[in-house]
Amino acid sequence: MLTLVIAIIVVALAFDFMNGFHDAANSIATIVSTRVLSPKYAVVWAAFFNFVAFLVFGLHVANTIGKGIVRAEAITFMVILAALIGATVWDIITWWLGLPTSSSHALIGGFAGAALVYFGFDALIWAGLQKVVLFIVVSPLLGLIFALLTSIVVHWTVRHQTSWKVDTWFRRLQLVSAGLYSLGHGGNDAQKTMGIIAILLFKAGYLGPVFYIPLWIVLACHAAIALGTLFGGWRIVKTMGMRMTRLRPIGGFCAETAGAATLFLATGLGIPVSTTHTITGAIVGVGATHRVSAVRWGIAGRIIWAWILTIPGSAIIAAATYAVARLWGYS
Repeated sequence: MLTLVIAIIVVALAFDFMNGFHDAANSIATIVSTRVLSPKYAVVWAAFFNFVAFLVFGLHVANTIGKGIVRAEAITFMVILAALIGATVWDIITWWLGLPTSSSHALIGGFAGAALVYFGFDALIWAGLQKVVLFIVVSPLLGLIFALLTSIVVHWTVRHQTSWKVDTWFRRLQLVSAGLYSLGHGGNDAQKTMGIIAILLFKAGYLGPVFYIPLWIVLACHAAIALGTLFGGWRIVKTMGMRMTRLRPIGGFCAETAGAATLFLATGLGIPVSTTHTITGAIVGVGATHRVSAVRWGIAGRIIWAWILTIPGSAIIAAATYAVARLWGYS
């Protein structure tokens, strides 16, 4: 059994790496598209803040994933493994297509899909799942609203300054806002895999009678997501930072600050939101501040369809994975 547990932990950390790789665009798209940092230095900046996020945030999101989505009696080693495979495959598909979808929702969808095949509809904790689905809409809306408000306030504040001064100031300030956003990204996203690994160890009897998140899991997950960000993919950066709307440093600052505020709020409340949805909403909000036509709505619409399909898509892949494993005698 120990060998199987170790193998699943390795797969979980591989998913966390893929999460960072897939979602690197969320952290660096604005700072790269405004040319404040080159992609090489931007990923190092983002990866650092992804890792140190464990010093700032509690483990509310990890506890939600571990105890608030699928009932304990519906979780087996194979359910967890199928969930991770479903989420990872979905991430690879959407990365290849250059679509900024949610690794978080892919994991939740995979978890739900595998559990449904094993245990039926009673496997799911509907209240927890409904909260996650609700925030598919709420998190980008919050990002958009915060970005609109931030952008209006900031532009009014600097209205009498020259464009050169404004660009100079906000090229520096964007380093701060990008760091804060990456801090929020690491604080929310790394915790999803922590919850999965902890529930695995709890089911195996290695955590004792009370569910908790050991420190080594916290450090391993933050290291994995930071490493993934360090190797992050350029495909999604182009979609997020260049194709959807054009940003200047002042716009990048507003989008990142709004996105960070949304993530800090959600993480404090223990809600596993999508960093992808959040920053996309913020970028759209900044673009719409200038004029509605500044946003390329065709690209935005394609992204929204990918959001809608993420939970069912990863659930189907995980369910199929579990069904095949059961045919081979693994359950």
